[in-house]
Amino acid sequence: MTTTSSRPVRSAQFIVCHSILQLDARHPLAQRCVLDPQIMHRTVMSGFYGWVEPDGPEPRAQMGILNLWSLDLRSNKLLIVVQSRVQPDWSSIPSKALLEDIAVLPIDMHIQQGETFTFRTVVNPARERQVWKETPQGRQLTRQRLADTTPKHAREWFADRLQPEGAEPVGRAGIRRIGATGDTSTMAVRILPKLTFGERHRGQKLGRAEIRGALTVTDPDAFTHALANGIGRARAYSSGLILVRRQGGDGGRA
Repeated sequence: MTTTSSRPVRSAQFIVCHSILQLDARHPLAQRCVLDPQIMHRTVMSGFYGWVEPDGPEPRAQMGILNLWSLDLRSNKLLIVVQSRVQPDWSSIPSKALLEDIAVLPIDMHIQQGETFTFRTVVNPARERQVWKETPQGRQLTRQRLADTTPKHAREWFADRLQPEGAEPVGRAGIRRIGATGDTSTMAVRILPKLTFGERHRGQKLGRAEIRGALTVTDPDAFTHALANGIGRARAYSSGLILVRRQGGDGGRA
């Protein structure tokens, strides 16, 4: 006699809003956004005034705002994808800066364990190491953050966040896993130019890596959490958003 498992397939719902902004890269607003991550952050946040108290804690995280951008110098197009939990108002963006009308798309995805998605993300693959440093109090052991600047390091960084079947949502050193697994050796990894901050963060640099590939869902709740909240650091500065598309073309953007 043949028996089958009656254990239900786990699933979760992912509901957000995606805004697609196509800016003329020759316009001063677009040029400033590309040259300074802080200006890009302010431009993205300009679509969400009024949803939270002006001086409230972590307004970006409260509204689930993440973004990812790419620059095509041949067509002079700056493409910005903004994800949010609330409806944006982009009336502050000058019409002369736009190549196309801004599209605002509702995303409502039912995600099941075992499904496979293609994905694209830009991350800040930083790690920490302990170093000795001379201080007024003497030589002390401190933590130093390093930006990983090779595809090998970026793959290792991303692999630490993968979640094999049966693994806990939080891994070693408190790293939150993404509820999916994949083969990092087949993923396309491209190290992007570092960005330099102006104004109050003047001189600081932001390392970035673009990763593309396929992910198979092992924990739908952890996967939707990663999609909704992003991964890694520098999420206020166009890092950490995972864009996905269900294999076969149905679903979100990648």
